[in-house]
Amino acid sequence: INLKFYFSTMRFSKLAIFTAAFLAVNSFQQGQHNAVLAEEVPVAAADPAVLEDSEKFEFQAEVSRMLDIVVNSLYQNKDVFLRELISNSSDALDKIRFLGISKPEMLADKAELEIRIEFDDEKKTLTITDSGIGMTKKELIENLGTVARSGTTKFMEALQEGAGDISQIGMFGVGFYSSFLVADRVTVASKHPHEETQYIWSSENGQDTFYISEDSRGNTLGRGTEITLHLKEDAEEYLSDFSLEKLISHYSEFVTHPIYLRKKDVSMVPEEDEEVPEEAEKEGDDTEDEIEVGDEEDGEEKESKMKEVVTYSWEKKNADTAIWTRSKSDVKDEEYQAFYKSLNKDEPGSETKEAASWSHFDAEGNINFKSLVYIPDEIPNALLSGNFDDFKGGVKLYVRKVLISDSFALLPRYMSFVKGVVDSDDLPLNVNRETLQESKIISIIRKKVTRKVIEVIQKLAEKEVTPEIDEEGNEIEDDSNAEHPYLTWYKKFSPSLKMGIMDADTSNQKKLAKLLRFKTTKSNGEFKSFAEYVDGMPEWQKEIFYIAGSSEKDVESSPFLDKFFDKDVEVLYFTDPADEFMINHLREFDSKKFTTITKETLKFGDEDTDLTKRTYEAYMDKFRPLIKFMQKFYGPAIMRAHISSRLTKIPAIASSSDFGQTANMERLMKSQGFAHGQDDMRSLSRRTLEINPRHPIITKILSQIPEDTDEIDFTTVDQALKDSLWNLLDTALLNGGYPLHDSKGYTNRMIRTLQRELDLDSLELEPEIEPKVIEEEPDDVDLSEHDGINIDDFDLDGDEFGDEL
Repeated sequence: INLKFYFSTMRFSKLAIFTAAFLAVNSFQQGQHNAVLAEEVPVAAADPAVLEDSEKFEFQAEVSRMLDIVVNSLYQNKDVFLRELISNSSDALDKIRFLGISKPEMLADKAELEIRIEFDDEKKTLTITDSGIGMTKKELIENLGTVARSGTTKFMEALQEGAGDISQIGMFGVGFYSSFLVADRVTVASKHPHEETQYIWSSENGQDTFYISEDSRGNTLGRGTEITLHLKEDAEEYLSDFSLEKLISHYSEFVTHPIYLRKKDVSMVPEEDEEVPEEAEKEGDDTEDEIEVGDEEDGEEKESKMKEVVTYSWEKKNADTAIWTRSKSDVKDEEYQAFYKSLNKDEPGSETKEAASWSHFDAEGNINFKSLVYIPDEIPNALLSGNFDDFKGGVKLYVRKVLISDSFALLPRYMSFVKGVVDSDDLPLNVNRETLQESKIISIIRKKVTRKVIEVIQKLAEKEVTPEIDEEGNEIEDDSNAEHPYLTWYKKFSPSLKMGIMDADTSNQKKLAKLLRFKTTKSNGEFKSFAEYVDGMPEWQKEIFYIAGSSEKDVESSPFLDKFFDKDVEVLYFTDPADEFMINHLREFDSKKFTTITKETLKFGDEDTDLTKRTYEAYMDKFRPLIKFMQKFYGPAIMRAHISSRLTKIPAIASSSDFGQTANMERLMKSQGFAHGQDDMRSLSRRTLEINPRHPIITKILSQIPEDTDEIDFTTVDQALKDSLWNLLDTALLNGGYPLHDSKGYTNRMIRTLQRELDLDSLELEPEIEPKVIEEEPDDVDLSEHDGINIDDFDLDGDEFGDEL
């Protein structure tokens, strides 16, 4: 039963509460470590039949209105009824435990503090019994009958309109009324230490009245409350050990007090032999020899008759303690790892998977909560496909150690690999997921937990690997060159961090950027952080340079790097599909702008601006006719052609415009299965053809183009020159990371090139060859299988053949 009513009249210091909890738990838990308890004879549950002399009362608010709120506004899943009733029982047990410190006599009737759950599949009932504080007759009327106290009707109206203060929920017995999600009738038997009589409360689903009477069974509880649910037809699924075990484990695994479930076991045993009369025994003595002979003749034992025997046992179904409520200094690493595995119990192979790191902390302030979060060592199976939208988060939300949701968005989606728990006393227990999601309290918790997860990853990245020491105190040299634990973890989870750059706010974005690692032109295959890259920049360098591609092998052989090798400038390798998407959101690091080296207007900070300008103008004077010719010849295949100042070895390269997509990004966009409006011409129009004015191929082509390029008929241009121009563009596209412009045209040009190289006058096919004449030969007969057979082996004169003939 919801007991906030009781607690509102009492105040306890933190020291008193802690002392009470410690003494009560220790006194109770001694001897309670066995999973299976001794068989107990169940006491008959409270039944309306015993309420003949009951008093009739009316609810102060219509139950139908409350049920409407319970079903439609608070609870979207009827499974939560058991969670609510167990939570109410836990509250009742907490109160008697606290009161028992100053008044030990209140625990005299029943020393055990526990919750017991049982069902009767014949009567279709489910019973939850606790040994908590119990209720007097007056409290039964007030707590279970007064659904709406002063101001509550107005609250219900506001809640239906979506404007209710969710902090009020839980103050009006709403948790108890979740019983009617699954029950047609509910009976409550309760015994309070201050009253000699045990009372029964009863009501039917949808009725405006309830009944209270003395329990004709007498004092069967000693102390506490027994709630019996007469289940609806569509709720009979809860009459099952498996279903109840699943719900207890899911919602109430870490409730402080032990929860026992009565389990039914049906077995077949042989019937005991009936007693033999004395006369028969005497007769049997006289015929002993005959009996022995008879046994030998029969040679078979008489089959025993079997009968069905039903036994009951109580099994504890919740954990001993919630690990996150303990002091960090009291929890060993092995216990943290064991709890992590329990969180992953539904994950295949969870028994062998361990956490890479974790954080156990208490958040105090306006909002108080406890949390334990883990970052895994292995990628969750659901994340291997990269579909974050369908992946279920791994942080469970508890309120006072009672599970509220295991699919709640307590962390941003890029942290969906994180496992753990958050437990707050400041949240309303019985409120639906949608309302809770919009709570300001949740927003604060989400921010704090997100920052803490980033801190866990930062600590892993900064972790110092201590060398192993032998018995003599000397360092053991490690010849395996084992990499840092963070790099091992980063290689698996870097896509999540990069998604965080795209999704996170500015403050967390900067923190995540410090966690990223990339290979570079100077790292010799090792990973570097952005900070390490910036530290190695020359003074004149103002930008962070990167090149993106499909693989490390692809980017490290790119001609775009030639100038950077000459200048000894470091370039980052972006080889993950998420890299370029991520960098479009990050933009800069430590006030240094990110710049791709595949853009056309690439500039270094060490050039002599005046000299560079005059050199460029000189080349333009020489190659302006060729540039003008190329732009007309290629048409829409390129955006423009211009003189390059960075090419050193190749004649030409295709770069992207300042506002266009890089070759790598264009490839990624085209690979999107459901992308709309992918137009090749839009991509082609953003490509720039850079030519190397010092390369002999370029100067040769310049000498072959017509002098007058203003009005030119390309049909009159020599085919060999046209092939050279298209081959030049194709090689430039391939050098720039783009696909061929026209694969069919490229094939035809290659065939013409082969024709010239092989000095072929024509490509006309040769006549069809004459078919070969094949003479038919008799099939070979293999007589080897008849080896050893001789005519003499058959008795032709024998009787067998004679008779047959």
